Amino acid sequence: MFFSRAIVLVALPLLAVATSRMHKVRAPAASCCKSLEPASSDAGAAALKAISVVVQDVNVLVGLTCSPITVIGVGSGGECSDYTVSCADNSHFPLVGIDCVSVAA
Repeated sequence: MFFSRAIVLVALPLLAVATSRMHKVRAPAASCCKSLEPASSDAGAAALKAISVVVQDVNVLVGLTCSPITVIGVGSGGECSDYTVSCADNSHFPLVGIDCVSVAA
């Protein structure tokens, strides 16, 4: 009896830690990019070279000249006349978004 209670007491904090970490993952925000190129293309390779970034997968899509799309309409607003994308790495905005996926507008 004591052993089963001890296991429950040990397991509960582990469950709480695992649950709190799962909720911190967020989907990348939508962005508007002037062009969407493979990293292996001339334009994609030049943009990555300019910011000194090397990607492992040359087929990854790179968004060029990007800006965030906001719901409120600040910045580029809620519209995109070019490529609406979601990029895994937007730390190099506004120049480059890395590992982008085109999303429905």
